[in-house]
Amino acid sequence: MEKKITVAFAGLGSRGNSYADACELLKDKIEIVACADIVPGKLQRFADKHGVPAEGRFNSAEEMLEQPRLADVMFICTMDKQHYGHAIPALEKDYHLVLEKPASTDPRECVEIARVANEHDRHVVVCHVLRYTPYYRKLKEIIDSGVLGKIYSIQACEGVGYWHMAHSFVRGNWRNSDETSPMILQKCCHDMDVFLWLTGKHCESVSSFGHLSHFKSECAPEGAHDKCTEACPAYAKCPYSIERYLHHAKEGNFGWPLDVVSPATNYDDFRRDLLDGPYSRCAYKCDNNVVDHQVVNLQFEDDLTISFSMSAFDQRGRSTAVMGTEGFINTATDESKITVTLYNQGIESTIEYDTHAETDQFGHGGGDYILVKELIDLLEGNAGVASTSINDSVESHVVALAVEESRVRGGQLVTIEDYLKSIEA
Repeated sequence: MEKKITVAFAGLGSRGNSYADACELLKDKIEIVACADIVPGKLQRFADKHGVPAEGRFNSAEEMLEQPRLADVMFICTMDKQHYGHAIPALEKDYHLVLEKPASTDPRECVEIARVANEHDRHVVVCHVLRYTPYYRKLKEIIDSGVLGKIYSIQACEGVGYWHMAHSFVRGNWRNSDETSPMILQKCCHDMDVFLWLTGKHCESVSSFGHLSHFKSECAPEGAHDKCTEACPAYAKCPYSIERYLHHAKEGNFGWPLDVVSPATNYDDFRRDLLDGPYSRCAYKCDNNVVDHQVVNLQFEDDLTISFSMSAFDQRGRSTAVMGTEGFINTATDESKITVTLYNQGIESTIEYDTHAETDQFGHGGGDYILVKELIDLLEGNAGVASTSINDSVESHVVALAVEESRVRGGQLVTIEDYLKSIEA
């Protein structure tokens, strides 16, 4: 029997569970042998689901990393500011890594992860999952084909969605940049990465404006309580009422986002955990500080300009317009095709490209599953390099953090060269 690739998971939240489920679809090639989380309920549920033996269950990533190497690969899906502290000892124990983004909130730590990985001859695959989706791969294929001519302008939007914003970035784990990372790095480093990858060009300078405008106490409905319950006078009409969570629980739908709130799989236990925890706080009265809307201008080499907008109040997901001298694309990730309009001798014609995902049961347009599938190929020697190695990821992190520097400075132009000098000083 062919030897399976063995994997360990540090951090058993939503992302860890998604990758583990992808591993289950590929269980003829890959096996989960160890896992760690500081929440006992998450640890037990994950370990029981994936058949992890008692000796492979740990109460923290640190406890797991104290052991001799337990697997070929470690998936690091802990909180943003913990990634560096978990990645370095894992690499020193000769684990290959699948590292949830951002690799670190500090670009110097990203560089150090890359250095240690190269020193130990280990692969570090960073989870910029957009690169793995059929949609973005087809978009890159079209751009690289030259059919659009010279690309001079790209416009892109990320519609986070009002409920996703409230769940993850107001009430949830990524609400406060002092504890995790700024919005442009946590949510939008995917976009910064994909711009670099799609164009094959480097970013030279950035400017940005962004604000936290809505999810703050002065915007709360009149008389709103600190806790979101039926006793609050705004409960019935508020778009951020916890009734949405409870409705899904009543229907028996305990997947995302409910599985982030509680490991419970029955209504009564879920409701108790919800009311006892942070996800029942009023969405206008949390300790959040990340922006709810932001615009970014990016000057790339060869006169390429890119504009990017992120909004909590846009429900469309991601959309991209690519403007070339011989053709044009305007498309969104929730579409099953990409339509290219060509300027043939002054007569417009169109070509349609299919973007069907092999499997998308875990979200991200099939990217999670394909990432795990190509990780196997990489470790079996069937692929040259991973689509998102740590070496590639450093640049996207630098761009995202330079963008945040500009935003904090009120939109001041920041060159990548100057930003790099500032972090090296």
